[in-house]
Amino acid sequence: MYTFPKKLKLLAIIFMLLGAIATVAGFMSVPGSTDEVKAMQASHDTHGEAPIHGVSADEHAPAGDSAHGDEQAHLEHTLHQLQNRPWSAIYVAAFFFFMIALGALAFYGIQHASQAGWSPILFRIMEGVTAYLLPGSIIMLLLLVLSGMHFNHIFPWMDSALIDPENEKYDALIAGKSSWLNIPFFLIRAVIFLAGWNLYRYFSRKLSLKNDTAEDNRWFKKNFKLSAGFLVFFIYTESMMTWDWIMSFDPHWFSTLFGWYVFASMFVSGITVIVMVTIYLKSKGYLEEVNNSHIHDLAKFMFAFSIFWTYLWFSQFMLIWYANIPEEVTYFVTRIEDFKLPFFGMLVLNFIFPVLLLMNSDYKRVSWFVIMTGIVVLFGHYIDVFVMVMPGTVGKSWFIGLPEIGAILFFAGLFILIVFNALTKVPLTPKRNPFLEESKQFHY
Repeated sequence: MYTFPKKLKLLAIIFMLLGAIATVAGFMSVPGSTDEVKAMQASHDTHGEAPIHGVSADEHAPAGDSAHGDEQAHLEHTLHQLQNRPWSAIYVAAFFFFMIALGALAFYGIQHASQAGWSPILFRIMEGVTAYLLPGSIIMLLLLVLSGMHFNHIFPWMDSALIDPENEKYDALIAGKSSWLNIPFFLIRAVIFLAGWNLYRYFSRKLSLKNDTAEDNRWFKKNFKLSAGFLVFFIYTESMMTWDWIMSFDPHWFSTLFGWYVFASMFVSGITVIVMVTIYLKSKGYLEEVNNSHIHDLAKFMFAFSIFWTYLWFSQFMLIWYANIPEEVTYFVTRIEDFKLPFFGMLVLNFIFPVLLLMNSDYKRVSWFVIMTGIVVLFGHYIDVFVMVMPGTVGKSWFIGLPEIGAILFFAGLFILIVFNALTKVPLTPKRNPFLEESKQFHY
């Protein structure tokens, strides 16, 4: 049985405490009025700093009294963006760790449905990583409910004035989508998605544990059928989830590839965490029967889905950029102009770096090499989520500061605490699986 090391548990708790403190400080630093925004801009211009990217106190200064209304509108817009920033930072970090667990669950389901022979020895690791799914789901649902109750304004389409024809803010395009993008239906869909994914995780793990003490393969066969059904449910609901939880931050834009694009990101992130946890446990003397071939196969999936992610990124970007249709290309123009470093930086982190390090088959068997690559890949996909969310919520007013660092520390600590605690509940190696011996003797 695995024992959760006290030092690792303490580290997770410290991360959570530091993260909570930094996040609270981030909320407290948010300006409360346009006068504070104006003073903040003037102060940073005076000191040559630029926390509000691309915006200075002079850039939108009025040419005369007639422009005072435009300046005030700009200040109010910037105020709303800055008020959204802590909420957006929490949302990005919460979704990132949630998608790791969900990506690991999809990978776990595929192993059961395909009856893969190499992976059963890793099932308990996959189940440990997916243990974060339930608390992650509760946090995500809470954030969505708070948005629906207007505790924040990170989802622009939730402003009722946008669908009121009598209001000067009326937006015909958003009004046309209101049959889908309305708060009650939005939350109902979220509950359905989360309930389905968590029920699969609960029953599949239950069947997997029952199989350890079974005298025949009936629980194994039930898990096979359950996993096959889950994958059908998952592929539809995952796409709808990405439309709701990510793409609707930019409600004027859509992409038919977006669901697959986010899936590739969550899938490679989930696999990366599975291999990192496996290597860590093996380094501590556990998982003796896991060998370099298992690490190689997991690293091979990391490599393959990094390529797949890049293919989808390029396909989506190239077609929209080349067509140059205003309502579509604006999505990328905004990110290239206002988020240039993270936008192109994630391409280096998520494609060039893993390709260069994992192309060689021998490197996939070197544990420290895989860990190093995994850290870069996870950071790159966090930036990917950041770039998907922040332009629609904070616009030019983005910055990597206390809210962003605090949120990532808090959820990293929570993730470590939940995952490694889950690993202590049952033996790390399944006892009775039809493919267990094949998995133990997996070499090539």
